[in-house]
Amino acid sequence: MFQATRRRLALWYTAVTAVLLLLFASGFYLYVRTTLVERVDDTLNHVVEVVERSLVIEPSPTGDRVFATVATDSPPLRVNVEASFRDNARAVEDDHIDLEWFDRDGQLLWSTFTDLQPVPLHVNPAGETVQVGPDTFFRQITERVQDQGQVLGYLRVSHPWFEVTKPSRRLMVDLALGTSLMVAAVAAIGWLLSGIAIAPVRDSYQQLKQFTADASHELRNPIAVIQTNAQVALSDPDPDVEIQQQQFQVIERLTRRLGRLVDDLLFLARQESGLIAFAPASLSLEGLLEEVVEEQQVMAAERQIALRVNVADDTPGKPRAKSSALLAAPPTASSTILGDPGQLTRLFTNLISNAVQYTPEGGTVTVQVKATKHQGQPAVQVTIHDTGIGMDEAALAHAFDRFYRADPSRLRSGEQGTGLGLAIAKVIVDAHRGHIHLDSQPGQGTTVTVVLPQGSG
Repeated sequence: MFQATRRRLALWYTAVTAVLLLLFASGFYLYVRTTLVERVDDTLNHVVEVVERSLVIEPSPTGDRVFATVATDSPPLRVNVEASFRDNARAVEDDHIDLEWFDRDGQLLWSTFTDLQPVPLHVNPAGETVQVGPDTFFRQITERVQDQGQVLGYLRVSHPWFEVTKPSRRLMVDLALGTSLMVAAVAAIGWLLSGIAIAPVRDSYQQLKQFTADASHELRNPIAVIQTNAQVALSDPDPDVEIQQQQFQVIERLTRRLGRLVDDLLFLARQESGLIAFAPASLSLEGLLEEVVEEQQVMAAERQIALRVNVADDTPGKPRAKSSALLAAPPTASSTILGDPGQLTRLFTNLISNAVQYTPEGGTVTVQVKATKHQGQPAVQVTIHDTGIGMDEAALAHAFDRFYRADPSRLRSGEQGTGLGLAIAKVIVDAHRGHIHLDSQPGQGTTVTVVLPQGSG
C-alpha cells in the first residue's frame, strides 16, 4: 500500500514538474525564435533604407508612362539600375542578403540570385517567409519605392531562413535534452523525497496497527472473563450466594480494570489531539509528592517496601530525608514550578506505583527532589529509584511504547498492568516541556529521572 502511494506521489511530482518544464521550454523557445525573426526583419528593413537612399534617380525619357500615387506635375523619373545596384550588390553579399529590383509593371530587372527561380512579386513591407527552391526558404520584405508621388519600382530584400531555423532547431534539441534530463532527475529526487515524506506516515500506521492489536488484546481478555462469569451466574438454577458473590467480585474487579484502561486510552487520545486544556498553576512538587506518597504508602507497607523521600536543601550537598509524614513541612522555593496539578499528580502516581509494583518484598523505593538546570533554565529534578530486578537494553528501547511490558512475571499473582503508565508519563512530561529518562540494569533496579522547568507553563 505504501509503495503504491509512494509511486503515485513520485509520479505526480514528476508530472507536475514535467508540465512546468515543458511550459517553460516552450515559452523560452518561442521567445528566442520570435527574437531571431525580429532581428532578421530589422536587418532587412535597415538594408531597404540604405538601398533606397543610394538609388540613383534621374529624369525619365519623354514618353515613359508615369505611375503616381498622388497627383503630381513633376517630370517623369526613373531609377538607374546599373548605377544604383552595382555597389549595393557587393555590400550585401557578405551579409547573405539578396536584392531584387522590379519595374513599375512588376517585371524583374535586376537580381543577385543566379540559380533560383524568381518568386512572384508581392508587396509586403512587414516581412514574410517564402520558398524559393525545393529546400530553400527566405525571409523577404518587399517595399514600393516612390519619389515625388511617382512609383519608381519595387525593391525586394531576402535573407536566408536557415539563419533562423538552424539555431531554432539546435535550441529545440538542447531544450528537449535538458528537459528530459531534468525530468529524470526530478523523478529520482521525487522518489527519494516521497520515501522520506511517507516514512512518518508508515511508522504512524505501523504504530496504529500495533496499538489497535494491543488494545484489542487488552480488552478482549477481561471482557471474555466478565462474560463467562456472568453466564455462569445466570445459568446456575440453584445459585450459591457465596459463589455468585465471588463471581460478581471478579466482574467488578475486571470492570474496574477496563475502566482504568479506557480512561488511560482516552487521556492519551485527548492529550495528543489537543482536546485537554493545559491549565498551568504555581505549585510545589514537594507538596504534590506528599499526596502521591501518602496514597502509595499503604500499598508499599503491605509489601514491606520502604518508600522514602529525599529532598535536597537549598544549600548544595545537604540532602534531608523525609518520611511521608514529614512532607507536610513548608516546601522550598526551589521546588516550585508552573504546571498542571492534575497531570503532574497522574505522572508521579504512575511512576511511583510502577516502582512499588515492580519491587519485591523488602525492597526500597526512593524519591529524590532537587533543583537543577534544564536547557540553561532553572528546573526541578525528581528521581525515583527502586531495587527491583531491572530491565535490559532491549526493554529500555521500548519502555515508553504503549502496552509494552518488559517482564510481566515481575507482577504479583492476580495483578496486571496495562502497559500505558510510562507512555502517559512521557506525554505529560512532553506537555510540560520537560525531560524523562529511564535507566535500568538487570538485578540493580530502575531509576526514572524527570526534569521539569520551573517556567514550563
